[in-house]
Amino acid sequence: MSNEKLTDVEIGERLRLARESAKLTQAEAAALIGAVRTTLVAIEQGKRRVQMDELQKLAAAYRTSANALLRREAVHLDMVPRFRKLRESSDDAVEKATRLLNDLVRAEVELENALGVSRIRNYPPERPLLPGDVRAQAEQDAQELRDWLGLGPGPVTDIVSILDLQMGVRVYVRPLDGKVSGLFAYDDAAGACILLNANHPPERVTQSGTHETGHFVSTRRQPEVLTENERFASREERYANAFQRAFLTPARAIRQRFAAITAGQSHLTRRHIILLSHAFGVSREAMVRRLEELKLARDGTWDWFVANGGITDEQARQVLGDLADRSLHAVRAQGLVPPRLALLVREAWKKELYSEGQLARLLDLDRHEVREILEGAENEESEANELVKLPS
Repeated sequence: MSNEKLTDVEIGERLRLARESAKLTQAEAAALIGAVRTTLVAIEQGKRRVQMDELQKLAAAYRTSANALLRREAVHLDMVPRFRKLRESSDDAVEKATRLLNDLVRAEVELENALGVSRIRNYPPERPLLPGDVRAQAEQDAQELRDWLGLGPGPVTDIVSILDLQMGVRVYVRPLDGKVSGLFAYDDAAGACILLNANHPPERVTQSGTHETGHFVSTRRQPEVLTENERFASREERYANAFQRAFLTPARAIRQRFAAITAGQSHLTRRHIILLSHAFGVSREAMVRRLEELKLARDGTWDWFVANGGITDEQARQVLGDLADRSLHAVRAQGLVPPRLALLVREAWKKELYSEGQLARLLDLDRHEVREILEGAENEESEANELVKLPS
């Protein structure tokens, strides 16, 4: 637990972040160590060295450990305080999700530091919101991003891998409270970070991930919370919602598929909606809303379907057969952590840098879940031969 590698300023900054995350004031924290507020201010500014007994008391109050505060490879982020400043973040479910995102990002960066690797950022140019109609800008920005990623006109079947592996965004899919769809934050050290709700249907996870991508493209330095029944009142939210629709259901591709499916027919039917939504991997409601927006369906079409029995899963099975139960999305197949983080976990374990228990605490998983990630790792080296060994 030597702090020789950390300066007093660095330790003080870590203590400040931990205190703010624990929702304690400087006066409250000072009382814990029998000091006045100005003493704690001096400690957090690095002007006065914290004593070991003081550090241990503060660490316990901040729900962390002295070891975590002093280890060089340990990462300390300030996402929680920044999220808490948002109006939506007063909710307990949002607070819990924010802490989870903060912990997951911290864990991944710590593993990178321990292994001596860094995440390559392949971020698209930021597109600040311009005066005028944000929906028109979102349509253009979404199409430019699809072109930049080389996606073509087809469906987006795996937004997690696109964000994680192609763009270098830190993205996690974990069970959250039902009202929270996603979180987005940007940190200078960690980069862009997204947390999505694994309890939601795959198509909704994709929609939420793309919505947060819209914030990343347009207002990446502002933390964002996407909650259930979001009304998208601000220009930023309207942009992100329009970006989501345009990215997942590009106008030209929708028009072409719509023309092919409805050729020679006079009415829009449930079968048309089922086929279109399945082809583009979005919910049936999202598809109808997009058709209304593109003037391929009359305004109020979705409301009419809802008033007349909706479009049910059973009807989808009748149209699609086995395909209805075989999701086009790979979100569920991602496992407990995204692909790149899983590789870091396995490598750190193989090099005996972390035990199963340490990894479980670091990733907020139980040991059985960690073993699921590590399954087969011990056989990888013995199965490899010199021909497939990576050059050093």
